[in-house]
Amino acid sequence: MILHLTTRDNWHASRRQGFVTAESLATDGFIHCSTEHQMLSVANNYYSGSSDMVLLLIDLRNLTAPIKWEPPAHIDGSPAKPLEPLFPHIYGVINIGAVSRVIDFPCDETGQFAMPPEL
Repeated sequence: MILHLTTRDNWHASRRQGFVTAESLATDGFIHCSTEHQMLSVANNYYSGSSDMVLLLIDLRNLTAPIKWEPPAHIDGSPAKPLEPLFPHIYGVINIGAVSRVIDFPCDETGQFAMPPEL
């Protein structure tokens, strides 16, 4: 299982169109995902203060797009540092059938995220 963080509105639109996509698919060539252990850091570093987020739990057995485990893509364009953990990158859209669960993931009153008890 891997996780994809998206907005609630994007999730609703994805359900209507039958697949999940992200802006990064057009700009980076893949959809950014994380493991359960990486998600909290990603959420707090890049989405702090966003209260309309959901976590999509993706079952890799049902995913139809290719996935690669690669060094992180830093927003500032800096190269990955030695020994940084690899992140799951999905090279295509995420088929709805691969989404096994959706968990609300709001930030707290300080704008920070905490792991939901479901995980």
